[in-house]
Amino acid sequence: MRRIAIYGKGGIGKSTTSSNITAALCERGLKVMQVGCDPKSDSTRLLLNGKAAPTVLDSIRDGGSPTLDDIVSEGYGGALCVECGGPKPGTGCAGRGIIAAFETLERLGAVERYKPDVMIYDVLGDVVCGGFAMPIRNGYANDIFVVTSGEMMSLYAAGNIVSAVRSFSDSGYARFGGFIQNSRNVKDETRKVKEAAEELETEVISIIPRSDTVQECESRSMTVIEGAPDSEQANIYRSLASSLLERSKDAAGGLKGF
Repeated sequence: MRRIAIYGKGGIGKSTTSSNITAALCERGLKVMQVGCDPKSDSTRLLLNGKAAPTVLDSIRDGGSPTLDDIVSEGYGGALCVECGGPKPGTGCAGRGIIAAFETLERLGAVERYKPDVMIYDVLGDVVCGGFAMPIRNGYANDIFVVTSGEMMSLYAAGNIVSAVRSFSDSGYARFGGFIQNSRNVKDETRKVKEAAEELETEVISIIPRSDTVQECESRSMTVIEGAPDSEQANIYRSLASSLLERSKDAAGGLKGF
């Protein structure tokens, strides 16, 4: 089983990227579980055609003892969709919410029941501490990739994520796999992202061009893989999905599971 975490600054397009990767892998016949680790709880909406997935934290608050059927939704291509959720505004720490959600999924044996071929963790990367670092430092993910653009704050957040991953590398936890450039048409964008990658001694593994196809599909609450399967953009996401599989390690043994 592959365990891949995709980080990125809020609003950079990591959830769109993650969902299209998941859809592309499902299209190949793989069983994929995508876990949204953002308190906005919108990681899996394109896989669910706009439907809001029940969150783990809401299910805990509402019923106290949720089952996997309460918190795992099936989306496009059989994708298994989970949203950790977050606390009510002003009442708690989003990072602690992710920790509680992970502990619940582990206690319920999600991996043992569904036996996914690939786990995709979609993680907010503005702050890499507490719950947001769970996939890095607690043995849930094995490979980390960062979605970034050529914008200054996006590259700054990417650098923080790389530093966080490497600070745990000696413990045998997740390794950093490279940048995914989600283009914003910033001046000299590809050069800026490449230079940032070189400075951090990593590489850009994919360049996703800015495309109206993405917005058109999102307006219909679909991934590009579903909404425009024959498009050039869909093939770019398919290529990225294949690259992540090739670059990621098999996570059998030694890693925690839900």
